[in-house]
Amino acid sequence: MRKTVTKVAVFCFSIVFFTVICYNIVNENDWTDYMIDIFERYKTLLSCRESMEKGVEMMCDTYKNGGKILVCGNGGSCADSEHIVGELMKSFVLPREIPQCDKDKLEKLLGDESELFKKNLQRGIPAFSLCSQTGVMTAYNNDVNSDMVYAQLLYASARESDLLIGISTSGNSSNVVNAVKVAKALGIKSLCLTGGKACMIDEFADCVIKVPETETYKIQELHLPVYHFLCLETEKILFG
Repeated sequence: MRKTVTKVAVFCFSIVFFTVICYNIVNENDWTDYMIDIFERYKTLLSCRESMEKGVEMMCDTYKNGGKILVCGNGGSCADSEHIVGELMKSFVLPREIPQCDKDKLEKLLGDESELFKKNLQRGIPAFSLCSQTGVMTAYNNDVNSDMVYAQLLYASARESDLLIGISTSGNSSNVVNAVKVAKALGIKSLCLTGGKACMIDEFADCVIKVPETETYKIQELHLPVYHFLCLETEKILFG
């Protein structure tokens, strides 16, 4: 009897083990080079794989649908917002040669001078940091309500085809959360980067990449490879 139970247990374990191995093989087969690199160097981000892939899909869809990407955050996350825009609006790691039709238009207007433009212009993914709007931000903060400043900028500039990327290590920053709420109300998609704790953004964002850390500086350390992956993979899909 004991031998039979042991054999059954071993058989069941073998089935489970084989299933797990097959699952991992199947799932790793569709990993891109960027995924392999990022998850080898930042193994804790494996828990974010699904939301990171969803984020890439959202960014690509925004570009294909003629929309723009609006990014916001506070402090270090404000700097991250500017960083993201810098990776999207010009070549990141791949060449982004402009279309021949645009080269022809430049040549028709400028003749030989067009070579300067054809050589240096690059295709970009339209993206803007709400944090960089210093004039209107300071005016609105002073005259109205600083907690609503990103919501106001989004309301004034965004359309349904656009995408909001909100960055908040706590996921509870009032001005970022309020922007996400406005996006939700207006049918504008939102992609957010937060820490590992449950937060207010969870309720309203379409996709939340929750890196598995709880201390601010550690969260920020993981946000960098996350948004580098988002920008690299988006560039590869659109221009590779």
